[in-house]
Amino acid sequence: MIVDFDDENLEELIKTGSNSKYKKLSKDKNFIIALVSVYNVLLSVEKTDELKNFSYLHYEKLTSNRSGQSSVRIKNGRVERLIFKEFDGGIKIVLLELNELHYGNKK
Repeated sequence: MIVDFDDENLEELIKTGSNSKYKKLSKDKNFIIALVSVYNVLLSVEKTDELKNFSYLHYEKLTSNRSGQSSVRIKNGRVERLIFKEFDGGIKIVLLELNELHYGNKK
């Protein structure tokens, strides 16, 4: 699947493991490993429906004020979610943001 980034800071975090905007997350190497792993899964699938085969991601299409967006969990035991929009029937994903508030920040 093609993955495009709307957030250059998020792209830098995923591709290099560090970024000044995400300084706190950059210091957590286990989180960065999990984030890169999720990114690699996104690249490896042909359609977003295949993300359901990876139960640990908890892939879901969002509703309410986030209608038209989807999310995956980055790491078990953490609240951060990767929120994105799907285009072209699941062929192209534009990564939008890391979100710590999706589940009410239950850290």
